Amino acid sequence: MYLYPLWIRLWHALNAVLIIILIITGISMQYTDKDSLVFIIDFAAAVKWHNVTAIILVISYIFFVIMNIVSGNARYYRINRENLFSEPGEQIRYYVSGMFRGEKQPFPVSMERKFNPLQKLTYVLIMYAALPLVIISGFGLMFPEITIAKLFGVSGFILTDILHITMGFLMTVFLVIHIYTCTLGAKPFSLFRGMITGYHEPDEE
Repeated sequence: MYLYPLWIRLWHALNAVLIIILIITGISMQYTDKDSLVFIIDFAAAVKWHNVTAIILVISYIFFVIMNIVSGNARYYRINRENLFSEPGEQIRYYVSGMFRGEKQPFPVSMERKFNPLQKLTYVLIMYAALPLVIISGFGLMFPEITIAKLFGVSGFILTDILHITMGFLMTVFLVIHIYTCTLGAKPFSLFRGMITGYHEPDEE
């Protein structure tokens, strides 16, 4: 079934590249000395590429939000509040034990349901909470004059930096888990092919 239109595939590919660049440059800035020690790339280059990539990411994110609304793709992100914890819990149980016993997916992909409840909850938290916080805190670090001077007696710049690093770490963890779960389709590379062709390969009955 055709589930991934061209705009989603192009945005997804661009977003993946941008996030990876941000992770690499972010780690480089964290562990590279301004004068001598170079962890991955030198500090000045890391700052430059991190900022440029971040600006492109902001534009990409705005495009995603607008297209999500215009195209109707936003319906796939609507969470059932009545089963907010029970359905993701059922999906976790499947990932932990059910799939190793040959059980069928509790929430198979269809034209009406692109994501299982755990994916949906995770994607909403990443795309509508973590990523906006990364963007907001990033702007605070790029333009420190706009950050709060102090909050509860602590430097607002330091708190902004902690928030930025924490959200960046969580998004890095998400990326690793996301890549792993993408191997859990009908075949190990089915979901990766879907992001190239646009067609989802259903699980074998």
